[in-house]
Amino acid sequence: MIFISGGVRSGKSSFAERMATELHLQLPNTKLHYIACGVASDKEMTERIARHQKDRQASNANWETWECAYDVYKIASAFGKSDILVLDCVTTLLNNYLFGREMEDTEQVMQHMWKDISSLSKTGAEVVLVSNEVVQGVPYSSELVQRYQYILGTLHQRIVKEADTAYLVEAGIPVCMKGEKG
Repeated sequence: MIFISGGVRSGKSSFAERMATELHLQLPNTKLHYIACGVASDKEMTERIARHQKDRQASNANWETWECAYDVYKIASAFGKSDILVLDCVTTLLNNYLFGREMEDTEQVMQHMWKDISSLSKTGAEVVLVSNEVVQGVPYSSELVQRYQYILGTLHQRIVKEADTAYLVEAGIPVCMKGEKG
């Protein structure tokens, strides 16, 4: 598993797509899959989704896109060892559980998130997880934001522990934080 995090508009999704495409070229008979967790809930998200779709189309790679706002584990059985998956992104998936499903129990949210992530990992596919780095900022006084940061920070630690490689992308520059570089 490869974990890629970074701030908003840091270039993490582009890096993940490039990395997956390079793996695809190196490994014959593999198939590229993009698990898109975004929901076009407002103008900004609609534009972001369109931009990501355009970027994938421009890459000349043959991506199969799966729109999956939550319950990613339900599609995991479709993947196997000959697949390369990009899940974009863990942060959006968490948003969907907290706000779309209005899940209030922190432990339940973390269990759902881990079920989704681990189900992909267990397929034998090469899994690339993308996530926003939102826990490095100033602590918020809002209980909801603190809870969000707690869940995401806890998930990031668990993901990185399980991942073979972890990157932090800043200003378009990927920095290898764990594992071997490319």
